[in-house]
Amino acid sequence: MEKYRKWFPFLIVCSAIFLSVLDLFIVNVALPSIKTGIKGTDADMQLVIVMYIIGYASFLITGGRAGEYFGKKKVFLTGMLIFAIASLSCGLAQSATQLNVARFIQGISAAFMVPQGMAFIPGLFPDQKERIKMLGIYGSIAGTASVIGQFLGGLIPGLEIISESWRLIFLINVPIGIIAVILGFKYLKELPVKTTRKFDFIGSLLLMLTLTAFIYPLIQGRELGWPIWSITLLLLSGVLLLVFIYYQKINVRSGKLPLINPGFFKNTDFRMGLLISLFYYLVQDSYFLINTVNLQNGMGISSALTGMFFVCQGVGYVMASVFFTPLVARYGKAISLTGSVIMIAALLIHLVIFNSDHTSQLYIGIVLFVYGIGCGTILPSLMTISLKNIPEDKMGASSGIYLTLQQVSVALGVALVGGIFFSKLHHPVLAEQFSVAYQWATLLNIGFLVIVSVLLLLKSKTKRN
Repeated sequence: MEKYRKWFPFLIVCSAIFLSVLDLFIVNVALPSIKTGIKGTDADMQLVIVMYIIGYASFLITGGRAGEYFGKKKVFLTGMLIFAIASLSCGLAQSATQLNVARFIQGISAAFMVPQGMAFIPGLFPDQKERIKMLGIYGSIAGTASVIGQFLGGLIPGLEIISESWRLIFLINVPIGIIAVILGFKYLKELPVKTTRKFDFIGSLLLMLTLTAFIYPLIQGRELGWPIWSITLLLLSGVLLLVFIYYQKINVRSGKLPLINPGFFKNTDFRMGLLISLFYYLVQDSYFLINTVNLQNGMGISSALTGMFFVCQGVGYVMASVFFTPLVARYGKAISLTGSVIMIAALLIHLVIFNSDHTSQLYIGIVLFVYGIGCGTILPSLMTISLKNIPEDKMGASSGIYLTLQQVSVALGVALVGGIFFSKLHHPVLAEQFSVAYQWATLLNIGFLVIVSVLLLLKSKTKRN
C-alpha cells in the first residue's frame, strides 16, 4: 500500500515529461503531412519545431521557480491543463499561424509543468538510494517517449481515421492531459513553498524576445529573400541580448533572484561544457528535420516506414545510454568523445547510402541505429561535463542555465541547418535537389560534431574527467 501511495503520484507527474518529449519527437516525423494539411511553407515546418522550443526555453527556469513560489501542485495542474488546451488548438488549427501560435503556448505550458515532476520526486522518495533509482526511471521515461513519438509520428498521418489524420498527433495529448489533471488534483499533495523571493519574469520575457528576434528572421527571412524587417530584427536581437545581460547584472547587484546569473560563467569547466553542449544540440533536432524531409519527400518513403527508421535510431540511443551512463562518472570525457566520433562516422555513411540509386532499407535502418548509439553514448555525459565542478548550492541554478541553453541550441540548429537545407530546394523542386540539399546540411552537422570533438580534446587534462 505504501508503494502504491508513492508510485501512483510519481506516474502522474511523469506524464508531464512524457507528453513534453513525445510532442517534440512526434512532430518531427509528421512534418511533411502537417505542411500539406495546413498548406504551409518550408519555413512553417521549421517554425512548428522552433516555436515550441522558444516558449519552452524562455520560461523553463521561471517555470521551476514558479512551483516554489505558488506551489508545485498548482503550477503542475495549471501547466498540464493549458498544455491540453494548446494541444487541442494545434489539432484544430486551420493555418500555419494558428498552429505555430498554439505550439508556442504548448512550449510555455511545458516549461511550467515539467520542472514540477523533478521537484516532487524528493518528497515522494526521501530515501537517497530509492530517489536515485526513481530519477533514473524518470529519465528513461523521457527516452521511451522519444521512441514512441518517432513511431507514432510516422504511423498516425497514414491512418484513415479522420480526413487529416496528422491532427491526431496533437489531439491524443488532450485525454492524457485531462486525466493527469483530474488524478493530480485528487492524489497529489501540495509541497510547502520554499521561497518568498519573486522570480525574474521580466528576464523571461526579455529572453523570449531575444530568441524570437534572432531565430524567427533566420527562418522566414531566408524564404522571403531577406527583407529589411528580417535584418532589423536580427540587429535588434543583439541589442535585446545586451539588455538582458545588463538586467541580470542589476538583479545580482540588488540582491534579487536573476533568471541567469552571469557570474556562473566564470567557471571554466562550466563555460567549456556549455560550449560543447551548444554545438552538440545544434545537430540533435536538425538531424531529424532534414532526414524526415529527405526520406519522405526526396526518396519517396512513406511516413510510417520513416517512423520505423527513426525507431531504429531511438532503440540505438536507449541501448547505448543504458550501457554508457554508469561509465560516465569514471570515464567522462572519453565517453563523450567516443559518442561524437560514432556520430560523425554514421553521418558520413548517411551521405554514401542516401546518395545511392539503389538504397537498401536494411542499410538505412542499420545506419540510423548506429547513429542512435552515438547519440546515446555522448548525451548522458554532457550535463556531467558541464556541472561536475559546480558547488552544491549553485547546482539548481546552473542546471537551469544548462537546460535553457540546450533548448536554445536545438532551436538554433533547426533554423541554421534547416535553412541551409531548404535554401537548396528551388521551385519546381526536383528529386536531385533533395540529394544536394541533404549533403550540404549533413556536412554542416558533421562540422558541428567535429567542433564538439575538438573541444573535448582541448579540455584540461590536469584532472581526470
